[in-house]
Amino acid sequence: MEHIKAMAIKFIGSLVLLYIVLGLFYGMSFGNVFLITLVWGIASYLGALFILPRINNTIATIGDFGLAFIIIWLMGENLTYGGSVFIPALISAAGLALFEYFFHKYISSNNSREESNNPRPTNLQYQTESSKELTPKRTDFNNENEDTIK
Repeated sequence: MEHIKAMAIKFIGSLVLLYIVLGLFYGMSFGNVFLITLVWGIASYLGALFILPRINNTIATIGDFGLAFIIIWLMGENLTYGGSVFIPALISAAGLALFEYFFHKYISSNNSREESNNPRPTNLQYQTESSKELTPKRTDFNNENEDTIK
């Protein structure tokens, strides 16, 4: 349920931001903005789930900027006719990167709360017992050469 809520927040926030930049300022249709937001939302949410726990927020935000720029630029070029969408893609990617910075903090705080409710061991310490002898000395066996072995 937490994933659906987070995905909905991400989708709605991205849709509003992209529609303001691409739709209102640069005249892209709502259908195209919706499709770009859908592709961007799925790609970046999967990245945030798997990559964000392994790296810090700043690096993840820089990666989101690059991913957003590539997705918006390529899809914008293929979905629209006319001029270049390089500048709109750059502005939109910067806005999405700023949004993602705060969204990553939201995801991290929710994951830490979820883990505190379901604690799992993170530092398992196993110990193995070993011995110096290669073969055990049997006390129940009468060895005739016992004196010479020492």
